[in-house]
Amino acid sequence: MSAAPLPLVAPAEIDLDDKGRLTVQGGTAPVPVGRVAEHLAGRLPIPRWATDIHVYVHGWQTSPHAATRTAARLLRQALELYEAEPDRYPGLKGGGYRPWGVVVRWPSSSLPTLKGYRKIRDRAHAMSAEGTGHAPYVLGHLLGYLDTGRADPSGPAVLAGRGGQYLHLVGHSFGGRFLCEAVQRAAERPPVLGWSTPHDPRRPFTVDSALIFQMAAPRDAFVRHFGTLFPGDGQPGAPLRGPLVLTHSRWDRATGFWHLRAERAPGIGHSGAGAAPVPQFTTKLLPTHQTYQQSALDHRMVNVDADWLYRGSRRTRLHPSGAHSDFLRPESAHLMLTLAERSR
Repeated sequence: MSAAPLPLVAPAEIDLDDKGRLTVQGGTAPVPVGRVAEHLAGRLPIPRWATDIHVYVHGWQTSPHAATRTAARLLRQALELYEAEPDRYPGLKGGGYRPWGVVVRWPSSSLPTLKGYRKIRDRAHAMSAEGTGHAPYVLGHLLGYLDTGRADPSGPAVLAGRGGQYLHLVGHSFGGRFLCEAVQRAAERPPVLGWSTPHDPRRPFTVDSALIFQMAAPRDAFVRHFGTLFPGDGQPGAPLRGPLVLTHSRWDRATGFWHLRAERAPGIGHSGAGAAPVPQFTTKLLPTHQTYQQSALDHRMVNVDADWLYRGSRRTRLHPSGAHSDFLRPESAHLMLTLAERSR
């Protein structure tokens, strides 16, 4: 089978400054709040050919170019897996899989110290902070909530994007924290991501899946910081329809050794999520030739044990972060592609 053309996996890029404000690409001047929707419409024209939109947010100590390369490689690996064995992903029959990526890039570099770690942790929170952070606007544009001319979705509820595309969030490290903040604020701030007129609540625009590799957050973060991601006490919850999937590996020193010192507890990327407001399920990261059972992924929150693969190289085992960035593998793309398939 011939290789897919590169434009299918060439991601768009959105840049934020250290306060979470959108900036003009290549510049430092922030975009005024009143022009955010206009700016996003120009920067993120969602292609009609795309079946799936993957929003990728990078983690600590990642340059803008490295973030784009990582997202492009994950998408390319997923597309190659699908083209090589389409029968392994039967849910994609008919519509196929034509991914388009959006990379949200933010200044994540600091000194490799506890002070630097805490600085970037707080900055990841600021990306969505009320009054400054524009991250929810980015998500809102992709969902269609900022499009005043959108139509009420007339298709099945699973066609969650305003144009019928499926929307998937992918984060790494502090990028996962960033995404949770943005999605949660979507529920808390209706003026940002609210309906302009009443619609059938059974058919909202939603996020179809969220996958976070080696999340840099305390194990109880979903109780302490992200409790409104999930519905409860009569509240609708954030627009997260599909599962929240979190990988972890004990070889991840950044969310083990460093996180233990910075937050007095190991992180999710090292030990998986602990206390949570919804039931959890634990499974293992699978090789590309094995298929995930529906019962392993069809949960609100899924912990994926990647100990056997995310181990790092001889060089990275001596690095302060260990295997924290060892997720860029075909097996990771297989998990990402499976989540896209099961969203149908």
